[in-house]
Amino acid sequence: QLQLVESGGGEVQPGGSLRLSCAASGFALNYYAIAWFRQSPGKEREGVACVNYNGFYTAYKDSVQGRFTISRDDAKNLVYLQMNSLKSGDTAVYFCAAGWAPFAAVCAPDPNKRYDYRGQGTRVTVSS
Repeated sequence: QLQLVESGGGEVQPGGSLRLSCAASGFALNYYAIAWFRQSPGKEREGVACVNYNGFYTAYKDSVQGRFTISRDDAKNLVYLQMNSLKSGDTAVYFCAAGWAPFAAVCAPDPNKRYDYRGQGTRVTVSS
């Protein structure tokens, strides 16, 4: 079965950290750009971060720049989102998505873009 599965969500206090993982099964992540999105109740889905196919380019939503880091380990078929200094406003369900983009030098975490695979999400709650 070709799918992406997110993990690593949970509840953390403000200022804490979490590392989310996005695991691909049934296909290799090589040549795919990967993006993380999030959605809170009553809000539209927003792009958080992306990494291009070879990991040389990353992009972030302004509000997470400097706090979140996206990375990929193609040998393990995994993409990570390290989230530090978490705030209550980061509370959301986080999703990863993969889009075929071989040799694309850049990426953008655009939630309206077409992706080949999307995960079901993992919930992150930041609360004291």
